[in-house]
Amino acid sequence: MDPKFQPLFEDFTFSNGISLKNRVIMAPMTNFSSNEDGTVSDAEVEYYARRSKGVSMVITACTYVTANGKGFHGEFAGHSDEMVPSLKRLASAIKEQGAKAVLQIFHGGRECPPELVPDGDIVSASPVASERGGSKEPRALSGQETEEIIKAFGEATRRAIEAGYDGVEIHGANGYLIQQFFSPHSNRREDQWGGSLEKRMAFPLAIIEEVKKTVSKHAKGPFLAGYRFSPEEPEIPGITMADTLALIDVLAEKGLDYLHVSLQDFWSEPRRGVEEKRSRMEIIQERVGHRIPVIGVGSLYGAEEALHALEKSGVPLIALGRQLIIDPDWVEKIQSGREEEILIKLDKNAQDRLVVPDPLWQAIINTPGWFPGVE
Repeated sequence: MDPKFQPLFEDFTFSNGISLKNRVIMAPMTNFSSNEDGTVSDAEVEYYARRSKGVSMVITACTYVTANGKGFHGEFAGHSDEMVPSLKRLASAIKEQGAKAVLQIFHGGRECPPELVPDGDIVSASPVASERGGSKEPRALSGQETEEIIKAFGEATRRAIEAGYDGVEIHGANGYLIQQFFSPHSNRREDQWGGSLEKRMAFPLAIIEEVKKTVSKHAKGPFLAGYRFSPEEPEIPGITMADTLALIDVLAEKGLDYLHVSLQDFWSEPRRGVEEKRSRMEIIQERVGHRIPVIGVGSLYGAEEALHALEKSGVPLIALGRQLIIDPDWVEKIQSGREEEILIKLDKNAQDRLVVPDPLWQAIINTPGWFPGVE
């Protein structure tokens, strides 16, 4: 290996003692490939196994914690104890390849397709439709329903422990339910769950508390609890960079093991809320990186790009998403001095070699501009 890439391969130990063999993580990516009954499919297991050998940790696609939280066709379920064997199958496939396995837990809220939830009953913090095209106005959750969903995140965490995962990641990003409670666009409530910036934090903080309590009660050894967030929203009103800095100040003190920033572009700059010309990633790392590990992500493809992102931003961990679909051997190629052989554009004739399930492959090749090489 070229010695200059050594920073990518230093080990890393979380404060709870769980250790990673390098600084490269597989980012959570929806793959649309689970069985109709919510169990993990054979193709999905093979897809993850193919990508789990070189990276130090795999964060799975999100799993829904309640029946009315299913956000995607072909999403695997974590909302009932019947799903523990399915969840275990995926955890085992990842861990057998030498990576830590982290289950991402979520509720889609107003972004759930009506046909995927019981009675088409779409719920959110408030009856405000998403600005994504063709969205249905959701029903506002009652206080009791809100409490039940918080408990459901704890139950999904218990199932993750029983299934052998090394941790869970709370999905507070990408416009889904947890973010909907934090956002002034989707949360117009006037009860304990909405209003001021502090009250809009109440739902995510309650979920974190429930997850941590479940880990303390059920985990027999160290178990990670991470939180993913999107720094800003395009909507007005919407989450600003200033809102996010206030949120992560609080999150950094809640006993989480890491924060994971959700970005399309690692070096993107803030829209509004701060007078800064640096990237969001650098601002976030400077703000809380001395208190809690931050995972950075966003359109990193080549070895040099990833190394530069790690060193310039100061984040200790880098997540790769689309790049690990394009080239599952990314880590091994750098380790063996073959970084020049890394593929950074999708080979549209290589589905079988890349071990990508058909639903995901069809989504990729029919979405121009989503992946380098797909026009």
